[in-house]
Amino acid sequence: MLHYFKKQWNRITRRHKYQGECIKICLIYFVLGFLWIYFSDRIVYFLAPNDTFMLEVNTYKGWVYVIVTTMILYFLIQSLLKKVEKSEQESLYLSYYDVQTGLYNRRYYETQIQVFDAKENLPVSVIIADVNGLKMINDAFGHQAGDQLLKKAADVIKRICPTIDTIARWGGDEFVIFLPNTSYEQAEALVEQIKAGCCQERVNRVRVSLSLGWDTKTSADMDFSEIMINAENEMYKNKIIQNEGLRGNIINTIVTTLYEKNPREEEHSQRVGEVAEKIGEAIGLSSIEVSKLKVIGHLHDIGKIGIEEGILNKAGKLTDREQDEIRRHPEIGYRILSSSNEMLDLANCVLAHHERWDGLGYPRGLSGEEIPLEARIIALADSYDAMSSERPYRKALNEDVILYEIRKNAGRQFDPVIAKVFVEKVLGKPWDNGK
Repeated sequence: MLHYFKKQWNRITRRHKYQGECIKICLIYFVLGFLWIYFSDRIVYFLAPNDTFMLEVNTYKGWVYVIVTTMILYFLIQSLLKKVEKSEQESLYLSYYDVQTGLYNRRYYETQIQVFDAKENLPVSVIIADVNGLKMINDAFGHQAGDQLLKKAADVIKRICPTIDTIARWGGDEFVIFLPNTSYEQAEALVEQIKAGCCQERVNRVRVSLSLGWDTKTSADMDFSEIMINAENEMYKNKIIQNEGLRGNIINTIVTTLYEKNPREEEHSQRVGEVAEKIGEAIGLSSIEVSKLKVIGHLHDIGKIGIEEGILNKAGKLTDREQDEIRRHPEIGYRILSSSNEMLDLANCVLAHHERWDGLGYPRGLSGEEIPLEARIIALADSYDAMSSERPYRKALNEDVILYEIRKNAGRQFDPVIAKVFVEKVLGKPWDNGK
């Protein structure tokens, strides 16, 4: 019964924020009144030496009750009003501030643009900054690292810019800086300082990087919205120039971090790349395609950066939950690599390297030639290295067992043509042995 009333009370207070407080005040007032009525006459009767004294006390008893309960009621209501005031301040903060960075948010600045766009502020400059590589950081290291990247970027801007009340978080990874009485050249100098400040900051070894654009309103007849558009276009132009090189650096950092988390992965990826290279040469691919295969082999497990280290390095058998977690790595790898236009083709192969010829693989259940050729080669090279290398939970398999598994799974797990070429031309063994 007590649990039921507690549940109902929580339901009421969640629905109506201060209704619970009002009910508490009413209950306290009711209890005080009840106790006063019930006990006051008995106490007076017990303590009064005679009827005259008792009559005199009864005359003022009501006034005492009113005074005492009024004082109690005053303190209760005052406490409630303080809670209301605190809640309003919190709501106001959430309405106009970005909790993550401590900067103003877009809603606040949309109400203040008219203030900035005033004649006495001319020239007024606008800088728009966009955080580079946020999605890759989120995919590789988790959203906590992404939040840290945003905060560090905001801290650099706050440190460089004249006053904090001119800065806002404009969007998910975008900041805007309003600079009254600031020329185009002064804004450009601030941009250079921000860039230099970012070079000193890192998150998980990745350097904080901002793409920046700016413009200046110099006369009252210029449209402020055009200045904002010009600054944003400049920012996007700079982002295109910066991003490809930056993404390559981030990918290198991710790979390095993965190898440090799990040193076996570096050796495994190198061996897979070498085996894939030999298969590519054996089936007659061009030198460019063979080089691409080697790169895919090196990057095929990059998505494991997003998997818990304890699961990656676990010596015993994985649980079903841990196996499901491991199976996420092709998708994580795809998200990391697909953010770079130069690596989009590689990303599709990384996504498909655990698909099976019979369609029972993951993550999309592709089958046969739906699977990219490079992914079919990597799948075989990956499996071959897994069987021929020592693992924490077993020793390396001998060559006869490996050959048996490849022949048995040709047309099931592996592309049968590639499997046959691999056995005959790369391993130098007859295909029909054991058939």
